[in-house]
Amino acid sequence: MSFANIKLANQSEGPTMTNLKDNAAVPRRTTVQISTASSDELEAWLYLPEGDGPHPTVVMAHGIGGIKAGGLAPFAERFRKEGFVAIAFDYRNFGGSGGRPREVLSVPRQRADYSTVIGWAVEQPYVDPRRIIVWGTSFAGMHIVELAVSDTRLAAAIAQAPLTDGLAVAMMSPLKNGSRLFGLALLDSFGSLFGRQPIYIPGHGMPGDLSIGATSDGPFGEKLMTPKDGTVWHDRVAARSLLSFSWRRPVRRAASVRIPLLLVVPEADAIAPVQAALEVARKAPRAELFRSGGGHYDVYEGGASFADVLRTEVDFLHRHAKTAAQKASR
Repeated sequence: MSFANIKLANQSEGPTMTNLKDNAAVPRRTTVQISTASSDELEAWLYLPEGDGPHPTVVMAHGIGGIKAGGLAPFAERFRKEGFVAIAFDYRNFGGSGGRPREVLSVPRQRADYSTVIGWAVEQPYVDPRRIIVWGTSFAGMHIVELAVSDTRLAAAIAQAPLTDGLAVAMMSPLKNGSRLFGLALLDSFGSLFGRQPIYIPGHGMPGDLSIGATSDGPFGEKLMTPKDGTVWHDRVAARSLLSFSWRRPVRRAASVRIPLLLVVPEADAIAPVQAALEVARKAPRAELFRSGGGHYDVYEGGASFADVLRTEVDFLHRHAKTAAQKASR
């Protein structure tokens, strides 16, 4: 079994893993590079559980402007301890993944990145292809709902603090700030036609600031999302990115969701519209809803709801991985 494209995490060089069954030789986390159709590589963290496998697997990605080093590790590590392979990746143009210009968001490209990682996972001998579950937080909720509708490789899906309606998000912004952001988006998009560098918008701020998340808990969110391992994070998004998602409304496809879908919806979310997420929970045929306490960022480690959220997600993973295994054995 070749692991030639895997290096030990947090090291510039490391021994190649050649025998997955030798658990003493398998590191807790490895870094893998996954090729895309554009030839830009996706950087992912691969968490391997104990045992020979094949194992159920969770494919994970972050929200708008976020990177895997900013808050995904506590979830992935717990999933690994529970017997799941966890694959946390950065979208193209973000974090450790390739792609330029940096921090330019494209909804179709990010969804394609999820699909690429799922496809890569299916080919790995330690992954059970019948028990792949997709996981996303915040903005990734846009992708999770769509994948739960269309990707036949999935056994289940989890969306926490999910954004499911781009139009509803745009309407949450005060008129003055919304107009300024839209103007910058148009200006940046026009500049891109001539190869100009992006105009960047900060990811977090206080109410009234010109930022993506201008809310009272913005500084708290920025603190939680800042990588603790020293990974460089710019906490910004190109203004042109706003034109990629403000008109997209996955909530309208909720009734077509075909797999079990867990929605973790904070009681006081000021970033992702709560009513849109609740509508997905009402309309998706196999949806499960967990109302977490606190706001948007309380679902992460360091937030008030993290322990309850993690417990709920682990329970969901075990139940539906078991169901998928039983279904496959019939």
